[in-house]
Amino acid sequence: MRQAGRYLPEYRKAREGVPFLEMCRRVEKAVEVSLQPLRLVGVEAVILFSDIFVPVTGMGVDLDFAPGPVIATPIRSLEQVTALRVPDPRESVPYVMEILGALRRELASERVPLLGFAGAPFTLAAYLVEGRGSKDFATLKRMMYRAPDVLRALLARLTEMTIGYLNAQIDAGAQVVQLFDTWAGLLSPADYRTWVSPIHREIARRVTRSKAPLVLYVNDGAHVLDEMIASGADVLSLDWRVDIADAARRAGSRASLQGNLDPCALAAPPARIRELVAEIAAAAAPARGHVLNLGHGVLPETPVEGVRAFVDAAKALPVRSV
Repeated sequence: MRQAGRYLPEYRKAREGVPFLEMCRRVEKAVEVSLQPLRLVGVEAVILFSDIFVPVTGMGVDLDFAPGPVIATPIRSLEQVTALRVPDPRESVPYVMEILGALRRELASERVPLLGFAGAPFTLAAYLVEGRGSKDFATLKRMMYRAPDVLRALLARLTEMTIGYLNAQIDAGAQVVQLFDTWAGLLSPADYRTWVSPIHREIARRVTRSKAPLVLYVNDGAHVLDEMIASGADVLSLDWRVDIADAARRAGSRASLQGNLDPCALAAPPARIRELVAEIAAAAAPARGHVLNLGHGVLPETPVEGVRAFVDAAKALPVRSV
């Protein structure tokens, strides 16, 4: 899950006067803030500092952050979809590959794994159609019923882009890649099976998982856990709404688990955080494998001492062999 961010004073200092997308493009800045959680709170892996919309800019989409993504011209027609490019990410966003290469060189002597990521096509489409963030993405959902051909075409373009982008990250040095479907949880199980599951399965099939395992995260996705398990992803990242013991039972040997402490729990005293970490670890013990993590990214208001308490509690757990 997201590690760098406004909860760290050092991150806020690094961001001073630098627009968000520019921060993602500046190799030295992105490397600096990618490493901050490792250096300052002691996490055991490093996540590329970027955003799910970075590769979309290479498709010809005009967007800005205010503070979330805002699309200058929302996509509502088949003509707009047809105009979208599916570029080689090594050419359209070469700085992402440079950042990954620099991080691998930095981490080589420390044997710390490096994670890349991408936004899932449905979540990217939600913003591209709606034009900005939304509580219900009603414009997107109306498109599902009124113009399904447009949405299918958009999702197909985004799927090709996402597969190419993840594979390029793997070639550039990412040792694990994560697929974030933040808004797929808005769908009913039936709509999820229609619009999302086939895409997740295709991505799992075509990403080079022999070089880098694939992690799948669906926010608010407790009702589609079985579909997540069937996706073929190597690891399922779960939010705090999922009973992780039930998930371990249902996933069996098909997938490992990641999660799933509520990020707000990091406001608790360290002793309580240790208790919560122990409870999650015990509940997830029957899983094929378990990566102790939050159920979403670190929130901006999170006290740094809470993050450190979580990391320390995780490191104090017995290491399981997988």
